[in-house]
Amino acid sequence: MLNPEHKAKLKDQLWRLNNLYYITNKEGKQVKFKMTLEQLEYFENEWTRNIILKARQLGFTTEMCIIQLDAALFMSDKCALIAHTLHDAKRLFREKVKYAYDRLPHLIKAANPLEIQTKDELVFGKGGSITVSTSFRGGTLDRLHVSEFGKICAKFPDKAREIVTGAFEAVSLKGRITLESTAEGKSGYFYEFCQLAEKLFLLSKKLSPLDWKFFFFSWWKNADYEIEPTEEIPQRLVQYFDELEAKHKITTTANQRAWYHSKEKTLGEDMKREYPSIPSEAFAQSVEGAYYKNQFKFLYANKRIGALPANDHLPVMTFWDLGVSDSMVIWFVRKLSDTCYQVIDYYENSGEGMRHYFKVLKEKGYKYSKHYAPHDIKNRSMMNDGKSRLDIAKEGYVLDDGEKYSVSFEVVPNILVMDGIEQVREILPLCEFDEYKCAEGITHLENYRKEWNDKLGCWKDNPLHDMHSHGADGFRMFAVAMGKKVVAKTLDIGMVF
Repeated sequence: MLNPEHKAKLKDQLWRLNNLYYITNKEGKQVKFKMTLEQLEYFENEWTRNIILKARQLGFTTEMCIIQLDAALFMSDKCALIAHTLHDAKRLFREKVKYAYDRLPHLIKAANPLEIQTKDELVFGKGGSITVSTSFRGGTLDRLHVSEFGKICAKFPDKAREIVTGAFEAVSLKGRITLESTAEGKSGYFYEFCQLAEKLFLLSKKLSPLDWKFFFFSWWKNADYEIEPTEEIPQRLVQYFDELEAKHKITTTANQRAWYHSKEKTLGEDMKREYPSIPSEAFAQSVEGAYYKNQFKFLYANKRIGALPANDHLPVMTFWDLGVSDSMVIWFVRKLSDTCYQVIDYYENSGEGMRHYFKVLKEKGYKYSKHYAPHDIKNRSMMNDGKSRLDIAKEGYVLDDGEKYSVSFEVVPNILVMDGIEQVREILPLCEFDEYKCAEGITHLENYRKEWNDKLGCWKDNPLHDMHSHGADGFRMFAVAMGKKVVAKTLDIGMVF
């Protein structure tokens, strides 16, 4: 029998969360769950739609498992947790949810008996429930938490779309959705939601119930991330920490810097993605399985992406990837020499005919030398009296101003995709990109990656066909057309291509 004092405490969710539930800590020992400063900050500022960009191992998934279990028990909420793999979903249920429930006081469990128990769900007598899975569709939810949503977007784009169109729609307007993840490249729902939420935060906009609230938790905010220094850190890290302080008012101690240096030795180029100091760092790192991550590391390190000098006297070549309902792309390139190419512009659209793209060529106003297209431009169509797009392009189109505009395409050799990818790797270090005009195309190249084999847990040998494919295929036309055989060499950053 509970005394009045205990009954009063049980009405306070914050008290319940920090006094009733047990978890295992990083050392594998059973301890009572107590919110860290980061977890408390999130709990006290939670909104209806929440997105958490974070460093690794800050315990937000554990916190959400406890919050949802508590909400199901004491508020009869219908809750769901989504993990990016079935293995992780089962582990969360077993090691977080069920573990905490089994160790609750008997009186608490008796007050709201468990009616249904499966390997991924608990349903209580008063109507609350908590389900752990890799997706959710149907029914109504009061709470939804998606763990490592960034990884889901990167590796399983179809699953991410299913979560957004299915699970999100199951949550009521007053219900709560929480997305938490480390970053995984500059694409996908997680990246887009983060960008939008951070913008609303920076502008101090009043949020509607459907707006995402932005939370960012960096490594330097966590007291556990520090060790006693045993050696001097490299000068590049000294400069890095000095810039953090000068530009972002982030002050770090010697112990924090020692921890960062030690951790970086293991993670290497993934350090900023896994332990970002500022939000933009998280998304600046290359995507897992990306084909051109080493090449882009070189391009950024050597400042080959930025504002380009005007070379308007030089002609421009264009390189196309053709589609109809799919996206059609054009890369615009100037050749300065056999070892230097300026990628000056990028255009992408979909659902338009060739006449539209010829109009784009004309409006860009460049002086063109050659135009290159893939082999399928030679495919003939009954809709065009048996003519190919190559034939029609040569005949020309009458544009809005009444002028006839024609293009004579050179057809790029049809080689194996993987051979073309290797050609791109060879020519990328010879390129300079206009940071602004080519921003969309650069994003496609950085995020062009291998397809993930969910069953085997490894990368396949073929590219993932997604929103980045067309931009990458168009650039592959450039590499193949130029036919460069760049001798592999060690570059300034110490990477061998």
